[in-house]
Amino acid sequence: MIAVSQNPVVIVPGVLFWDTLYDSMKEALAGYIPQERIAVVPLSLVDWIGFPPSPERSTNRVMKVVDHTVRAMERKFPGEPITLVAHSGGGTVAMVYLLEKPFQGDVYHPGRSIAKLITLGTPFHTHEHYAKIKTDFIFSNLKADFFDRYHVVSVVSDKYYGNPEGSIVEKMCFRFYKSVLEEGKVKGDGIVPAQSCFLEGAENVTIPDAEHLPTPLSRWYGTKEGVNQWIQWL
Repeated sequence: MIAVSQNPVVIVPGVLFWDTLYDSMKEALAGYIPQERIAVVPLSLVDWIGFPPSPERSTNRVMKVVDHTVRAMERKFPGEPITLVAHSGGGTVAMVYLLEKPFQGDVYHPGRSIAKLITLGTPFHTHEHYAKIKTDFIFSNLKADFFDRYHVVSVVSDKYYGNPEGSIVEKMCFRFYKSVLEEGKVKGDGIVPAQSCFLEGAENVTIPDAEHLPTPLSRWYGTKEGVNQWIQWL
């Protein structure tokens, strides 16, 4: 078995996804580290959408719950550095959180309690409106010394190629990829093009066989098969 860090892990769900969808990831990680050292940020669909709807404030709502979960883990394992594992758009929320700069009026100071951030299928380059609110903020505030404080690993799969003239799957991928970047004839995880996840300053890792969406019967990043492809970076 691969030697894996035993640091506490906090899993941050992706945009529009909720905590119970990540039970499979927690179970897969528990094959490497004790389950009590793993926590999923308890998010619901309402946290992302808002009530009444206010998706532009989703990052603020989610950061509050992320910070509460991090502090609880910090109390449980005092002095031990925590690893954040963030899926999809949850990765850009985690980056905003770690930047420790006011975002729409809110700022958090996790400081040395966090040592590493692993993102899974997180697009750092996008023209989607609500995602761009986060990425514009990130690139406006990101300095080289950020990566001295946090080891960031950006993981993405290049399993599917987008092609408007190809199979049904390839045509669907083309449309999804083009909604993130201007170019759809690229490789990605079925929803996010791989090149959109490459972040200068991070350790960028491409894996061959994972899908983006945490749906039943899919081999997504949080299944045992998916986790086994990136666990060595934990």
